[in-house]
Amino acid sequence: MPQHLSRRSLLAAGLALPLGACAAGQTATTGGKAARITFWSALRGSKEVVAEFNKTHRTIQVDFQQIPSGDQGGYAKLSNAARAGNAPDVATIEYPQVPGFAIDGVATDLSSLLDDKLRAKLLPASLRLTTFDNKVFSVPIDVEPMVMHYRTDLFQQYGLKLPRTWDEFEALARTVRAKAPTRRLAVFATDAALNFASYCWQAGAQWFDIRGGVWNVSMADAQTRRIAAFWQRLIDEDLVWAGPGGGRQNDARLGQGLVLVRLSGAWDAGANMKARPKQKGKWAIAPMPQWDLAHPAVGTQGGSTFAVTKDSRHPEAAMEFIAWQVADPAALTARLKSGASSQYPAVPELVSVDRKAFPGAYYNHQDIYSLFDQEAHKIRDGWIWGPRMSATQRVMQDGFARAGAHQDTLIDAVRAAQSGTMPDLRALGLATSEHSS
Repeated sequence: MPQHLSRRSLLAAGLALPLGACAAGQTATTGGKAARITFWSALRGSKEVVAEFNKTHRTIQVDFQQIPSGDQGGYAKLSNAARAGNAPDVATIEYPQVPGFAIDGVATDLSSLLDDKLRAKLLPASLRLTTFDNKVFSVPIDVEPMVMHYRTDLFQQYGLKLPRTWDEFEALARTVRAKAPTRRLAVFATDAALNFASYCWQAGAQWFDIRGGVWNVSMADAQTRRIAAFWQRLIDEDLVWAGPGGGRQNDARLGQGLVLVRLSGAWDAGANMKARPKQKGKWAIAPMPQWDLAHPAVGTQGGSTFAVTKDSRHPEAAMEFIAWQVADPAALTARLKSGASSQYPAVPELVSVDRKAFPGAYYNHQDIYSLFDQEAHKIRDGWIWGPRMSATQRVMQDGFARAGAHQDTLIDAVRAAQSGTMPDLRALGLATSEHSS
């Protein structure tokens, strides 16, 4: 993975900052009393996880605060707290936001606190997404490979075969349009720039890389242009629905069986089950279509990590809590008892816990976790999220909305997102280079 940063760029990026107020040799207890740490998270089940931890640990106690999800203000709350010097000890950060919080100095370098035992348990692809210049800035709790959720009843009704390649996917979209004019194979979600990023990631795109101390930005590279042209063709020929993936219209289409396929992260298995309980037994999950069957690859969509912030007074205790959350079966069991959706754990040995908790009847007792495990090991190495992904995706989604209304093109939206991203990177004091195509 191209993650070599010069000392100059490290300092400019804030990636060389020490562990907040950590003092050498600091222990989990203070004056014989339990160390108290604070934890902020939007993840469902976190309250139950903290209760279980506090019940089973004596030297560390956790004070938990539920916060909004990132796009609803949680990240702004974390940034504001860090500026005021009172960020929590532990914060939940999704993968695309990790570089930005590391650059801002909010998420600190955990390399010296991450022991070899935990490192060995984590799926390497997940940890590489939070590692820059051999420094680890957060610890993954889950990683969500993209998969294809499909309506088995409708595939059977129309005599359809699962697409193994993207060419077969396009041909299938034409077949669905011809056989069932009121239905479409899939949705191009104009409010899901990160889904589009995952399609490009799978195809070999590299929107951001870090070489020679420079953030190199090339969002409209050849692979991305290929993906944009592919989906543009499906939109222009009315072979897919184009519009927001969230919201009533798309929910209604799914409820009415007007969409045959959902392309999303593994986490969506549980979300789909909860959103559409009446469709029990009508869904199955398959691998994503491939561009090259001889060299299968996928990107991810979704997934969260835990960071220790610069303001932590007890980083060792914070790391102990993180390690327990990520790797201990009791933590996952507590989370799942809350009703949280099953996800693919970043520690694969916990798959059996998820599998046991997931109601198998919804997917006709398909072993979806073996499939997730298989696909997680196909995550293409080398992808790096940009330093300001929230802003990047907002610009891109504005363009996608226009493209969905046939007022713009997808590749124009990508180029606009790159143009909108560069000033933010320069404002951070980062050395940058830009490649346009």
